[in-house]
This record gives sequence, C-alpha cells and structure tokens, in this order.
Amino acid sequence: MNETSYLLYLISFVLGSVVGLVLSYQKYKSPFAIDKIDVLAMIIAIIGWFLTLNSPLLTFIPSYVSIAIGLFLVAMVLGMRPGYGRYETIIGLVVGGIIWLLRTVAL
Repeated sequence: MNETSYLLYLISFVLGSVVGLVLSYQKYKSPFAIDKIDVLAMIIAIIGWFLTLNSPLLTFIPSYVSIAIGLFLVAMVLGMRPGYGRYETIIGLVVGGIIWLLRTVAL
C-alpha cells in the first residue's frame, strides 16, 4: 500500500459520510428511530462491508477500487443522521466478518 491508496480511502470515506448525512436528512424527518431497520441501508451496509473486508474475492477489479467503493458505502450508512444506521452497520459488519472468517479459515 502506498500513500495514494490511503488518500483514496480517506476521501471515499469522507464523501460517503457527507452523502449519507444529506440523503438521510432528506429521507427521515423525525430526529430518532427506535428499533426500525431500513432495508435499503442494510443492503448498502452489507455490500460495503463485504467489499471492504473481502476485496481479494473479487479478482476482476483491483483491490484498492473495491475497498474504496466499500468504504464509501459503509460511510453512507455510518454517516446517517443520529439514531439511524447503527443496526444496519452492525448487521453488515457481522455478515462481512463471517464471510471474511470463512474465507480465511477455508484458505
């Protein structure tokens, strides 16, 4: 890894956070959701964590591209307005982590 990759990851994460915050303020009008899971945000979180943790599985694109896209998607869910996105992030992290664990144990 070189400094350019880290800069790409950082920019991707910051842009994802800003996009997630803007979109969540447009989508949700109430300040806090209790025990409500957004299916679209959960799918985005699962895809994001999968791309971030399991980039070697995708051999048709460079790993730094898949990690940058994954970080952007993860940051979209993490950057949602306060009270939203926490359950989706945990579910996405668990699913991505299980796939990563199965990949590392099986290989």
